[in-house]
Amino acid sequence: MKLFKALAASTLLVVATPVFAQEQLSIATGGTGGVYFPMGGGLAEIINGKIDGYSATAEVTGASVENMGLVATGDADLAIALADTVQQGYTGTGRFEGNALPMVRGLASLYANMIQIVALEGSGITTLEDLRGKRVSVGAPGSGTEVNAAAILNANGMTYDDIEEQRLNFNETADALANGDIDAGFWSVGAPTSSILNLATTNSIVMIELSDAEIAAARAADPIFAQTTLDAGIYDGVGATNVLGVPNVLVVSSEMSDDLAYAITSAMFENIEDLRAVHPAANQTTVEFTLAATPIPLHPGAIRYLEEIGAAIPDALRP
Repeated sequence: MKLFKALAASTLLVVATPVFAQEQLSIATGGTGGVYFPMGGGLAEIINGKIDGYSATAEVTGASVENMGLVATGDADLAIALADTVQQGYTGTGRFEGNALPMVRGLASLYANMIQIVALEGSGITTLEDLRGKRVSVGAPGSGTEVNAAAILNANGMTYDDIEEQRLNFNETADALANGDIDAGFWSVGAPTSSILNLATTNSIVMIELSDAEIAAARAADPIFAQTTLDAGIYDGVGATNVLGVPNVLVVSSEMSDDLAYAITSAMFENIEDLRAVHPAANQTTVEFTLAATPIPLHPGAIRYLEEIGAAIPDALRP
């Protein structure tokens, strides 16, 4: 870079301010109607304001499954993905059978998705069994929602052959329900989520509650599922509902430098109130949740930060 420019026929010396190019980081998220996108945007703002030499942008994607591939290929620097999808990618199982992604590492676990199954009041759909023969959105292709929907159905004796499945993202699912184009839809997302909030303001909705036996069957099939409760009043007219939850993990590649992984982890946890101001799901973004819910090894840079603040790192989280 040329810092000095001599002006011909002049004794004036002009000193140009050095311009240092920032390295651009891409954060793979999901659709704009879910929680991944605002969470990714909030993290990007923290990186932009707190880490010198880097700028970050949240990118709209097909969510979890696609995001794992984007990190593995280097087309995204960070990504948010459901814990079961992350584990399958790391171990080469499930949707990643024969295509393990051993390079993925965790920086943190952010919050738990709640698997929300929504129909309109008057549809006659009040249970999981009522989905048989119905038009059901199981989530966008390659999304964690689709992985979760298939797992819950299969664990309870149903397959896509028993429904008319459609693969729609969150906003498309809400619109299709409102327009009568489908009968029910799956969301695997933090609550509340904007697409269901908007649907519930113009339509009376029903949140389908899983029975204890259905929850137990799903957890037996996939231990990453956890039973949780959707609080009453989160959506208009919806009472407290027993649902399944799945943690969401912030993942990177092992190729990321230790210093950058350390800087991102540190900036996020040290400025967590900024992320919580973007979306209440970040109230779950704690060191304790990261240590309890992350299903793959943490990046050495993240471990360095966590050890600095006195966290005890389980052996299973060390590369």
